Amino acid sequence: MQRLAGMKGVVSVFPSRTFRVQTTRSWDFIGLPENISRNPTSDRLSDTIVGVIDTGIWPESASFSDEGFGPAPKKWKGKCAGGRNFTCNNKIIGARFYSSRGSADSARDDTGHGSHTASTAAGSKVKDANFYGLAKGIARGGVSSARIAAYKACNADGGCEGVDILAAFDDAIADGVDILTVSLGSDAPIDVSVDEIAIGSFHAMQNGILTVNSAGNSGPKVRSVSSVAPWMLSIAASSTDRKFIDKVVLGNGKTLLGSSINSFNLKRKKFPLVYGSQATSLCSEVGARSCSEFCINSTLVKGKIVLCDNFNGNSEVHRAGALGTILRASQFDNIAFVVPLPASALTSEDYSLVTSYLRSTKSPEASILKSEVITDSTAPVVASFSSRGPNAIAPDIMKPDVSAPGVDILAAYIPVVSPSSGDRRRVEYNILSGTSMSCPHAAAVAAYVKAFHPDWSPSAIKSAIMTTALPMNATNNPDAEFAYGSGHINPLKAVQPGLVYETLKDDYVKLLCSMGYDTGSVRGITGDNSSCPKGSDEASLKDFNYPSLTSRVSIGESFRVKFHRTVKNVGPAKSTYQAIIYPKSELNITVKPPVLSFQSKNEKQSFDVTVAGRSLQVGAMVSTSLVWSDGTRRVRSPIIVHAK
Repeated sequence: MQRLAGMKGVVSVFPSRTFRVQTTRSWDFIGLPENISRNPTSDRLSDTIVGVIDTGIWPESASFSDEGFGPAPKKWKGKCAGGRNFTCNNKIIGARFYSSRGSADSARDDTGHGSHTASTAAGSKVKDANFYGLAKGIARGGVSSARIAAYKACNADGGCEGVDILAAFDDAIADGVDILTVSLGSDAPIDVSVDEIAIGSFHAMQNGILTVNSAGNSGPKVRSVSSVAPWMLSIAASSTDRKFIDKVVLGNGKTLLGSSINSFNLKRKKFPLVYGSQATSLCSEVGARSCSEFCINSTLVKGKIVLCDNFNGNSEVHRAGALGTILRASQFDNIAFVVPLPASALTSEDYSLVTSYLRSTKSPEASILKSEVITDSTAPVVASFSSRGPNAIAPDIMKPDVSAPGVDILAAYIPVVSPSSGDRRRVEYNILSGTSMSCPHAAAVAAYVKAFHPDWSPSAIKSAIMTTALPMNATNNPDAEFAYGSGHINPLKAVQPGLVYETLKDDYVKLLCSMGYDTGSVRGITGDNSSCPKGSDEASLKDFNYPSLTSRVSIGESFRVKFHRTVKNVGPAKSTYQAIIYPKSELNITVKPPVLSFQSKNEKQSFDVTVAGRSLQVGAMVSTSLVWSDGTRRVRSPIIVHAK
């Protein structure tokens, strides 16, 4: 490896890592309805190309129909290299596949993940899309008139190799995509100098392409966000106001609410109820109670509903041929997952009521009703699985950046794999949850903004999305900004942000140098002859022109932190903005100057923010927001102080 690294033309050498894959209602929920007005001067969305680096795409899906589409935009430089049995059209204008393992021969999706994410971002409108009658409506991408270029860097045989991801980035850049959506990531934060997604997205940024990346599914653990590079837009997952529930009716008449995507109808008939531990002759009681793999005896569960301490037990119960199952929602709360048989996941409290009923009755029985949809007035709430900050690699850079719908999202699927583990059914549309689902929502918003402002830099688009995001309720999200970033994406406001915080390549190079990276490491990221400018190693990370203001401070000590920022006027030429700190905070904050007056468009002005406060205990975080307001526009940036 050292010999290779020393060869002429080799930028850097490091081991290739394996990464993991991470709407009939969601677009209306976030304020981008089907009939929304487009660019008033020209509809550039049909010339917008969304690049999707994922598990491939299913070209025959109705979501990728090219009906009404003309030829590919003239700027498109790519090609259809989809391989065996793959044909592009005027919707999917490009396709490529990669396989360092040598197992792929086509860009065709073999897991459903890539088709789901691509259709969420830019899928064509499909009437009456549904999952066995559930979530029925018009399935569409946020920018349904945009084009798609699919890059299959992941395969069903296991993960996404970093070398393939980098190759996909290089091709997408050369092909001329406008936005990249990458619902991939590692299980934990990686140093950006050896993170293929971070490196690939840096190259994209240099070429005017914003990369939108999923934050990760390792929540609610803190410091778990894997998308940490400041040049990417990192997306958390949150709920919409549509919630799937199903009901368990016990023999004593008590009804309990569960949260599964259960399309099966038992017609309210009750069936015998047994515990997993009563249906085994092979496993320990703990394993049987959880319905662990190969623990359940088929002869003991025929025609019965089985009670399992672990949600994953639904696969084993289905394998054993039981009628249905009642599960403890032991992994994630308030998330509905597709189940392969009549099943309901209950909270621990309600699950205990079922076990108590089981022990107190000689002939316990229950019924599981088909799922239904209710309105969730608490939405949006960040999903428990969504990875949290603070940023483990750069603590003074807030991550995630924003939140977007990522819970119970209906989108295109593929007809050759099951919609859930062990499921024998095949569907064209499936309901999935994850930051993989929130990522393409934000990518569509980025594409929407770029269609209005094709000359904007990736950081300007990112800033517009962050500073116009809707504030979220910290009461329902105890991790606050470390869970949802700047807030929930707001597409229409993002088109006219008023002011933007812009950063270009040289700013990122200086940032990397201030983080301690030497010239060699920086060049490994940039892929060119960039070097650290004099004094950059002493520069403050807090002065990086990010749309949020974050500082990590020492435990148990009073603090005083100063931030320097520059904003560019992208609103009316003559405008005046006043600084507002909202909501009120225990922090002592001053902004100088408190008023910014602009005389022309694209004019830049700088300001300083000083934040002071008393000591914080380990792990503590205090936050508020700086809002620049001209009476019409509100340019909001989170202010976050957290202890080491």
